[in-house]
Amino acid sequence: MRRDTRDRKILVEEAVSLDGETAAPIAAPEAEDQRSTAVRRALIGLVVVVIVALAAYLVPLPSVALAREWSDDLGPWFAWAFFAVYTVATIAPIPRTPFTVASGVLFGPALGFTGAIVAATIAAVVAFALARGLGRRRVAPLLAKPVVATVEARLARRGWLAVGSLRLIPVCPFSLVNYLSGLSSVRPVPYLIASVVGTAPGTAAVVFLADALTGETHPAMIFVSGGLFAIGLIGLIVDARMPVND
Repeated sequence: MRRDTRDRKILVEEAVSLDGETAAPIAAPEAEDQRSTAVRRALIGLVVVVIVALAAYLVPLPSVALAREWSDDLGPWFAWAFFAVYTVATIAPIPRTPFTVASGVLFGPALGFTGAIVAATIAAVVAFALARGLGRRRVAPLLAKPVVATVEARLARRGWLAVGSLRLIPVCPFSLVNYLSGLSSVRPVPYLIASVVGTAPGTAAVVFLADALTGETHPAMIFVSGGLFAIGLIGLIVDARMPVND
C-alpha cells in the first residue's frame, strides 16, 4: 500500500512538472505576439506622423483668411452640408473639436457658434435615443474607453447635474457622455437642457478663438475665449472635488 501511494505521488509530480514544462513554451509565443503587435502599432504610428509632417511641409495649405473666403464663395449650401457632416461625425462617435474649430474659421462667431451648438445638440439627442433604444449590450462596444467607469459612476449618482458638469470638462469625450446618459436613468428633457447649457461655454470658446485666427475680429474676443475656457476649467475642478460614493 505504501509503495502504491508513493508511486501515485511520483506520477502526480511528474504530471505537474510536465504541465509546467509545457506551459512555458505556450506562454512565450503569446508574450512575443503581444510585443510584436506593440512594435507594429508603434511603427505604424511613426509612419503616420512622418507622412502628416511631410504633407504639412510639402503641400501648400491655404491661410485661415483664404479658407474663410472660400466658404463665403461656396454659398449657404456649404454651411448646411458642413454642419450635417458635423452632426453625423459626432454621433459616430468622432471627436468634434476639429469641426468646432473649423466652424469658427469658416463661418465666423455667429453662424459658427449657432451651427456648432445645433449640430452637437442633435448628435447628443440621437446618440441618447440610440443608447436607450438599443440597450447596453449593443452599445457597449462603442464605450470601450478607460474613462467609462468614472463617467458612468457620476451619471448614476448625480443624474442630469452630472451631464452639465461633464459637458464643461474639455477632456471628457462628448460622445461618451451621450451614450452613457442614454444607458442611465437620466430623463430626456433635463438631459437636453443640461447638454445645451454645459456645451455652450466650451463651444463658444473654441469658435471665438478660431475666428480670431482669421484676423477679422476684435482682439478682445481672444480674452472672451479665454474666459469661457476658464469656465470649463472651473467645471473640471468642481467635478473633481465632488465625491462619488460607491
